[in-house]
Order: sequence, then structure tokens, then C-alpha cells
Amino acid sequence: MQDIIGSPIVKEAIINNSDVTILLDQGKFKERFDDIKAVLGLTDVECRKIFTINRLENTEGRSFFREVFIRRGLASDVYGVEEPRECYMTYTTERAEKEALKLYKQELQCSHQQAIEAYCRDWDASGIAKSLEFAKKVNETGHVLNLKRNQQ
Repeated sequence: MQDIIGSPIVKEAIINNSDVTILLDQGKFKERFDDIKAVLGLTDVECRKIFTINRLENTEGRSFFREVFIRRGLASDVYGVEEPRECYMTYTTERAEKEALKLYKQELQCSHQQAIEAYCRDWDASGIAKSLEFAKKVNETGHVLNLKRNQQ
């Protein structure tokens, strides 16, 4: 971020040429958000929206989702984004989840994609809502949880 803020040319190019702005949770940057606000040309109303990301009690009865702020032109809002479990497992950087997936791949002797599919089938069947909780269970057990089901 300092590269962007530190270069007036880059900063102006971003502001003048960006029709779409997408921001994830900015809670970590709240203390120094004024610089980000200035660079992106955010209004006070937009900043208030941004700081509601993943903070509202709006999860009851819904599948797991993350929120994202999107501004296109003058219109902006916070949207809930739900991704399929297979996509989540493709991109996760959570160590416990990666280790559990690695265990699936090794034990089933299959491709990464097949391991993800088997992991997600077992995750669905487990009734556990969050992947990290399921991954911890897999790692504690030390093997694929529903191997028989996955071999069908």
C-alpha cells in the first residue's frame, strides 16, 4: 500500500482509471484508514459501509459467507459472497485445512481435485459448519473420515 500512497502519479492513475473498487474487511487498517480513504476517494458514507463488513449479526439461517464492499461508479454497497466449498478448499491458506487436504490426497492416492471433492463430501456429511473445525477433526483422527463412502 505504501508504494501506491507514496507515488503521486500511481495514486492519481488509480483514482482516475478505476471504475470499480472492491475491498474486503479493512478492520486491521482502521487506525490508518485515512490514507486508504484518500487514495481511493472514498466518502464518509462508503467508509461506514466498509467498516460493517463481517461485523453485522446477519448470519442467522444462512450458509457461510464473507462480505465485500463493491463500488461501481457512484453506486456502492456491501454484498455477501458465498462460494462453493470446493472453491474455498482450492484457495485456502489455513494450515490445518491444507494439512487435512494433504492427508486426503495421500491416503486416497488421488489428484488434488479428487482430494478436494472427497474432503468436501465428507465435510458435508459430517454436519460440521466450518472447514477449520472439520479439518481439525480430520487431523486429530489422522485419516480420511469416511473412506468407505469415498471409494464408492
